[in-house]
Amino acid sequence: MSLEPANFYSRTSGARKIIVVDLGFLGDSVHLIPALWELKRNYPEACLHTVSASVGAELLRLAPCVERAWAFPLAAPSPPWWRHWDLLRSLRRERFDAAFNFSGADRTIFVTAFTGAKQRVARAGGRKHFWQGWLIRDWVPRQPKTLPVYEQRRQLLAACGLALATPKWELRLPDSAVKQVATVIPEPAIHFSLNASTPLKEWPLEHWIELARQLLASDADYRIIASGSRTPREQERLRAFGTALNDPRVKLLPETWGIPELAAALKRCRVHVGGDSGVLHVAMALGLATVAIFRDYAAKDEWLPRGPNHRHITSPCPSIKLTSPPCLAQNLARCLQEIAPAQVFALLRELMHTPARANA
Repeated sequence: MSLEPANFYSRTSGARKIIVVDLGFLGDSVHLIPALWELKRNYPEACLHTVSASVGAELLRLAPCVERAWAFPLAAPSPPWWRHWDLLRSLRRERFDAAFNFSGADRTIFVTAFTGAKQRVARAGGRKHFWQGWLIRDWVPRQPKTLPVYEQRRQLLAACGLALATPKWELRLPDSAVKQVATVIPEPAIHFSLNASTPLKEWPLEHWIELARQLLASDADYRIIASGSRTPREQERLRAFGTALNDPRVKLLPETWGIPELAAALKRCRVHVGGDSGVLHVAMALGLATVAIFRDYAAKDEWLPRGPNHRHITSPCPSIKLTSPPCLAQNLARCLQEIAPAQVFALLRELMHTPARANA
């Protein structure tokens, strides 16, 4: 087991087929994109595959550097890694020359090993097991959490001997999605992402409604579009938002739209407002200005967009380390409830009156 695989690139420079194992959802997959472009640049003759959660694969299929994005079905709770034998066998039949693992989580280690890639490297995770060195030879120490997640992944590649260029976020949206969205979504609009993976990350619905009212009252030309995933809970919040406002200047994205349509809709927006969810990172990757509403937790700085086009507001969370926080029973994040709509409105107005600059 090597913890300094500086010669990994010299051993794999002739690779013709590469797999990246992440199993991440939407936000994780967004932060993979710059590392994927670095792999394509350093291995220009290689065919690049990824394996991630289904929603992550849907996003990564928009990255032109990815030849095939495999979907590894995950749920809550996630099934054991070995439940998907058919998928694992299919990956193994690809005969990959090299595998990169940016996670180090146990499930991803087993999947990486099962690909049968001749050369494998992974980021050292939080837990150490005696069998890790048997499954993956080369390991890179965890990068500082002061770096954004996407930069931590790029630095793993640098530790393997790859040369890095300027981070690249390029996504290619299908013409069909762009044309469909153009008939529905006004341009430019303000995007509201009301939901997150858990109610503990969500700003209260009544705050979203009040923020929308303040925005619409401040400028008759403003238009708002709001989105949510296909889950019943998120769709219920979305419908309640639309019903409360009952304003033709507010549009709800169709429940049937997937990631390509969401991305196309975001491209027609001037700014994104949302909580700690994957859509925030999609907006960042597409070059939108963002306003983020977060609980204050130790790792938040890894995930917050940085640069002059981004603002955020956080609230201390006394329950962040509790296994069963009291807020969960009420489906209400009390800490986020303390962030007033007027505070977010002020940040949003400030951002919209700041000349746009390239993301830092």
